[in-house]
Amino acid sequence: MKKQFFTLLFAAISSLALAQKPSPELLNPTNHALVLIDHEGQMAFATKSVDPIQLRNNTGLIAGASKIFNVATVVTTVAEKTFSGPVFPEILEFYPNTKLYIDRTTMNTWEDVNAHKAITGKGKKKIVLAGLWTSVCIVGPALSAISEGYEVYVITDACGDISAEAHNQAITRMVQAGAKPMTALQYLLELQRDWARKETYVPVNDLAQRFGGGYGIGIQYAREMLKH
Repeated sequence: MKKQFFTLLFAAISSLALAQKPSPELLNPTNHALVLIDHEGQMAFATKSVDPIQLRNNTGLIAGASKIFNVATVVTTVAEKTFSGPVFPEILEFYPNTKLYIDRTTMNTWEDVNAHKAITGKGKKKIVLAGLWTSVCIVGPALSAISEGYEVYVITDACGDISAEAHNQAITRMVQAGAKPMTALQYLLELQRDWARKETYVPVNDLAQRFGGGYGIGIQYAREMLKH
């Protein structure tokens, strides 16, 4: 009877431990690299698949999230000085040292020697991509990274293209190849994961209040009306 009791107790403890173990599919601050690709004026001018305000807000969410959680991040541009122009202010705010940006001539980030070295040099098997345009500048590195054995995540609402059709077909193509789609707010909350993590609780809510749309208004309301 005593032996049976301890067997059941061990089984219960083991079951509880397993229930608390998160899926390896989930992102955390240390298991991936974030790559922000071509969030530049010239690329945004022709983007029609997403409202520019929403695009900027979503870009602010992921740039801010990566800074709060110290995520290994690469910012890369294409023909910044000769054609595409500067990156969005929402990226500049969190990554003001433009000397660290990697400017390219290639449409596929993966084919640029310096960009490829910067991304793979982070030593992460998971790579999270966001940028403009989805069908060219995101499809290229996504398919290339997958072919080299990396796990690729794409933040779909921080990407955009010249039409909804172009964007949607690009996402479909990447998902068929094995990429995992997610959204900007999902990215932020997946990194936080537990509201008991007090060291990031306030900055995460501040960021969401600023860039999180209706969710951000809800945070403002709770803080003011419910003193939460």
